[in-house]
Amino acid sequence: MKLKLGLNDRPRLGALLLYGLQWLMICLPVVLTSTFVAPTGEVVFFTQKLFAICGITIIVQVLCGHRLPLVAGPAAVLLMGVIAAASQGHTASTIYPSMIIGGTVVTLLALLGVMKHVQKIFTPRIVAAIVILISFTMAKPIVGLIFADKSHAGLALAAAIIGVATMAWANRILRGIWKSMVVILAMILGSLLYYCLTGFPQQFVADTTAPRLFASEMSLDAGVIIAFLFCYIALFINQVGSVQSLGEFVEAPDMQRRQNRGLLITGVMNVASGTLGVPGPVDYSLSPGVVASTSCASRYTILPAAVAMLLLSLFPQAVAVMLTIPQPIMGIVLLYLMATQVAAGFEIIHSTKAVLSFNDGLVLGLPIMITVVLSFAPAEAMAAVPSFLRPIVGNSFVMGIIVVLLLEHLVLRAKRE
Repeated sequence: MKLKLGLNDRPRLGALLLYGLQWLMICLPVVLTSTFVAPTGEVVFFTQKLFAICGITIIVQVLCGHRLPLVAGPAAVLLMGVIAAASQGHTASTIYPSMIIGGTVVTLLALLGVMKHVQKIFTPRIVAAIVILISFTMAKPIVGLIFADKSHAGLALAAAIIGVATMAWANRILRGIWKSMVVILAMILGSLLYYCLTGFPQQFVADTTAPRLFASEMSLDAGVIIAFLFCYIALFINQVGSVQSLGEFVEAPDMQRRQNRGLLITGVMNVASGTLGVPGPVDYSLSPGVVASTSCASRYTILPAAVAMLLLSLFPQAVAVMLTIPQPIMGIVLLYLMATQVAAGFEIIHSTKAVLSFNDGLVLGLPIMITVVLSFAPAEAMAAVPSFLRPIVGNSFVMGIIVVLLLEHLVLRAKRE
């Protein structure tokens, strides 16, 4: 497509700030919808740290990394890892050291230049399955958010059905900057409408404990580490896919070097995130739609948004205001975002012709069903699993990845050949 501004073009100040505002409206929901894994009493400071990490990641990536206008935010797959580990009784002192190790592995992969060899493992079927598995694994926490207030469960159900349909409709008919603002508008308007029907809160979200800059005392658990290493497999795929999709869209040169630099910075920032006690960042595949709607691919236009996120991280009261979004509205927005994730998986299947037979379909279908069953498995079932395996078996996403790898490369490979 013909672009008004290329990757390295510098727009005038007025245009730069307007484009930056558009990017900020996309970046904000990415961070705010990740705060449900924050420790009790530390939500505001946890969100401040997320804003700082994501802002720094975007700036470094744009100037020194892949040099593409890509949104960076907390990786959904790591959020799932935190939820799964917490459900097994593990605390931040065990969870975040595992992220440090995972980020270190990603960094080493980039430094050693083995990415092109590792990529061969991930066939289109596996990539599509992992993209879809992320959404299904989020089903349980999404249900918990939507129905957090049992006294308004009927209202939450109606809001979920109407809200998701409205966002899909708005995404279809809106153009330009308005299309990019569907999620943030849904959060603002949905919150106002919800509070009009249920009553406005008396005060903003407030932290009740002294904030901690770094993660608490650290300990290692082999099961949790292995579970997070599988999560980082998905993060690796997400990072590579996001850079590749935008790079191909804008016809960026020297993509191999961009991929290596981008992966290196992602690994380093995940190590930093683990040290600070927050989920690590990854590049999101939202940017091609934004570039297409504005005909602007300038990497510099996302920098004002990143700087604004850094500034927000310094003002807890401003963050507290943003966190007044009701949990049901947050759940509805996540439901819509996860639906778009499933759609992206289907698009991969269609574009790569990944499913051409019944056995090909099983490679995707079985991991999804196992993920759903394990997500809602009762605590008694998990208690029967040996403690050293519980962090792996109890993480439905990890088990989904293991199953799809086995099906693709061992169980059904010979049958297809």
